[in-house]
Amino acid sequence: MEILVRPGIQVTSCICEVCSAQVSELRRGRCWGCYARWVDDRPVGMGAKCTTCNEKRRRFLKSVELFGAWKPMCFNCAGQLLDLDPMPPTILALKEAISRERRKRDRRIGKVDSRVFRYERRVGERRNDRVGDCPAVDDDMIIEVSYEVANDDFDDLTQIRELVHDLRPAELAG
Repeated sequence: MEILVRPGIQVTSCICEVCSAQVSELRRGRCWGCYARWVDDRPVGMGAKCTTCNEKRRRFLKSVELFGAWKPMCFNCAGQLLDLDPMPPTILALKEAISRERRKRDRRIGKVDSRVFRYERRVGERRNDRVGDCPAVDDDMIIEVSYEVANDDFDDLTQIRELVHDLRPAELAG
């Protein structure tokens, strides 16, 4: 680290360990560009899920530095995290701040209820009850359907052919 002196300004200069760029600030020994690429390339572990919304699909997950530790988060929650000001102090408060569950709180406070029949629709958990309502699929319920095609124009569409080893003929290869 060296201190460059410009007229009236002292600037601390550091060298990036990855690209050798001379910058004023390093993060984990990298300039901000190399650090951002390093963060984006960090893989998430097998079986990981988003810290806030429990998303499990790995292609939507990325590692995010959160409260001094690396946590898996989906792109949606990580994007919302950037807009939070002030940052919630705990993970539980963070989950509530970026929750997509609209049914947890009443959004009609202070507004006139314009419905004809005024009754509470959000009684009980609707999604958990659906599992028991559907009967299990038995193998006897599956029906196989086959039919004969009148003209056999489809013979040459699917064939097993010999593997081509050389794409150029031998006389042209010389």
